Amino acid sequence: MSIVAAKPISAPAPPAPTPTPTPASLKLPLVAPRILISKSARRLELYSDGRVVRIYTIALGLNPTDDKERQGDRRTPEGDFYICMKNERSQFYLSLGLSYPNEEAAERGLRAGLITQAQHDRIVHAIQHKQRPPWNTPLGGEVMLHGGGTGTDWTWGCVALANADIKELFDTIPNGTPVRIEH
Repeated sequence: MSIVAAKPISAPAPPAPTPTPTPASLKLPLVAPRILISKSARRLELYSDGRVVRIYTIALGLNPTDDKERQGDRRTPEGDFYICMKNERSQFYLSLGLSYPNEEAAERGLRAGLITQAQHDRIVHAIQHKQRPPWNTPLGGEVMLHGGGTGTDWTWGCVALANADIKELFDTIPNGTPVRIEH
């Protein structure tokens, strides 16, 4: 009788680690890009050709619930805007300027006596010509999409994103891209 050495029993191999999902590359150029921001959901959706191609987490102003009314109120504005400038030397990594105040804010500001007729007219003219509106009125200005993180609401009215997210937006979307901010 021959004795056969038993093969050692080996434990099954551990499962391969699951790779961390990375977002697929955006198909560039984007077709008719637009941005939709939901303040209540703390979410920015990037659209191309009518479809959502990215969803980003955001942080808002220190008074995130209400619509912006005036400079220093720390509120994030609501309404329809467009990207009116790109700043690669932002205090908060990179930034994309929004066309705030828009015509609706100018009308409210004029009715409330916050701005003059001349300030109102300059804002309206800039918006109608897809330029940057005046940012030095009592309505405020320099409302940006910028980096700096999203751990908590911390801005003075801007929309903050993770640095990697604002980098992707900065590199992807052109000036003039429509932006809607909803409650």
